[in-house]
Amino acid sequence: MGLMYRFLGFMFLGCLLFCNAEGAIHHYDFVVKESNFTRLCSTKSMLTVNDSFPGPEIHVHRGDTVFVNVHNQGTYGITIHWHGVKMPRNPWSDGPEYVTQCPIPAGTNFTQEINFSTEEGTLWWHAHSDWSRATVHGAIIIYPAIGTSYPYPKPYGEQTIVLASWYKADVMKVYEEAVASGAEFNTSDAFTINGQPGALFDCSTGTTFRLPVKKGETYLLRIINAILNEEMFFGIAQHNLTVVGTDAFYTKPINADYIMITPGQTMDVLVTADQPASYYYMAASPFSDSEAAFDNATTTAILQYIGNQSAPSPIPLPTLPGTNDTTAASNFTTKFRSLASSDHPISVPKNITKHILMTVSVNLIFCPNDSCSGTPDGDRLGASLNNQSFVFPKTDILEAYTRNNFSEFTTDFPLEPPIYFNFTGDVNVTVYTGQGTKVIELEYGEVVELVYQGTNVGNAQNHPMHLHGFSFYLVGTGLGNFNNQTDPDNYNLIDPPEVNTIQLPKKGWAAIRFVADNPGVFSISRSFGYFCVCIYCMCLLLSS
Repeated sequence: MGLMYRFLGFMFLGCLLFCNAEGAIHHYDFVVKESNFTRLCSTKSMLTVNDSFPGPEIHVHRGDTVFVNVHNQGTYGITIHWHGVKMPRNPWSDGPEYVTQCPIPAGTNFTQEINFSTEEGTLWWHAHSDWSRATVHGAIIIYPAIGTSYPYPKPYGEQTIVLASWYKADVMKVYEEAVASGAEFNTSDAFTINGQPGALFDCSTGTTFRLPVKKGETYLLRIINAILNEEMFFGIAQHNLTVVGTDAFYTKPINADYIMITPGQTMDVLVTADQPASYYYMAASPFSDSEAAFDNATTTAILQYIGNQSAPSPIPLPTLPGTNDTTAASNFTTKFRSLASSDHPISVPKNITKHILMTVSVNLIFCPNDSCSGTPDGDRLGASLNNQSFVFPKTDILEAYTRNNFSEFTTDFPLEPPIYFNFTGDVNVTVYTGQGTKVIELEYGEVVELVYQGTNVGNAQNHPMHLHGFSFYLVGTGLGNFNNQTDPDNYNLIDPPEVNTIQLPKKGWAAIRFVADNPGVFSISRSFGYFCVCIYCMCLLLSS
């Protein structure tokens, strides 16, 4: 499923990839292989990068270029995606399998070029093959360009905080069993902060991650939600948080007792060590507003003041919202506004040339002879956008286009739902979805408004949505069915947040805007708790 642009200049693509670098050049080696880790009283082998979980961090300044040589020493093909990096005119290294490239075969290596442009803050990288990203992921730290600084006082120190899922079982076996049966995925056994479940879990007290802080100083926490499915609340006992950025773009400061962060999102958060010198738990617990199974666990780490004080008993925990507290979730997520300063201006698209309305649903996929166990009727669970579920081609879409192989995809992905109904009310339409490898064709420079519409088909829930190759402006959200006559009147066109990942409210809608000015094959992906990820791709037709 994808968007295609026509752009003259294919013969100059090579120069565009290598001649426009403005900053420094960095080189990294990623060795993907099985490593042994012990958590929750048991040891298992799992796929990692450079024997670390989370994986190695990439550090750059705004405008730099990175070359990562990925050595796949695992047992199956894999790709790496640079989540939130726009990859201007370089779709070949974006990473989603069968969209911009085929998986890197086991026993081979592949060098990817990552071009940083306007991003500044925190992003992350992860595997983009099946569920490999559960253990193959890490942070990308993007400092201000040389000669510039943060739009807030420089913090005394900083720390990356990666939230992740932990399975006692082999993650790929969990994935393969669910795909084979068509049933929902098993939930994780724990969450982790920087690779450790924390003291609330068995065999974990001595390994809990600790962040030493100096009293009176302010620290920048670079928080990443790398968890497979669950949106998370996060807080630090007796400490206030100030959000200053998300998805590598600055925001107006948000003061809060907690944050809510969806899978794929990143947030830059300031915290000042202004409490009595002691030990304080930082903790993360899930938010879920659906009937689907989820991991209802709390992961912890310790904020520890430097000094000779002993740990209190008990160490205080933050008070986080309940797992189904939709009011708390909405109250936080609707606070985001772009900084929109002279040093960090924004440009919100106003003159829309392409409107897309896209329903987001949980569906069923028919299994011949009732041969699947995903439902009582013998069908499998699936996901769809405008009642279309993505089918992987034999060759990645970008390569297929450049080789004029138009048998791998079609250009008839619908710009609106094929059937209009009360999307968020009683369902009186089929719950079965169509399947195909379909794309939407866009002209270069088109100004796009895309409205995601959640539905009550299947199991309604809050959906994380991510767009590759672009940042976009979240100009509006709401509950119920989108009304194209009245809802745009309430759009924020002054300082909407510029992001790459959003939360689509349960039985609600979200409107985003962007300019189609980055030729390439890019995808819109979403993560759900109990069925395969459905990918919608935007493809640029490069004409010579």
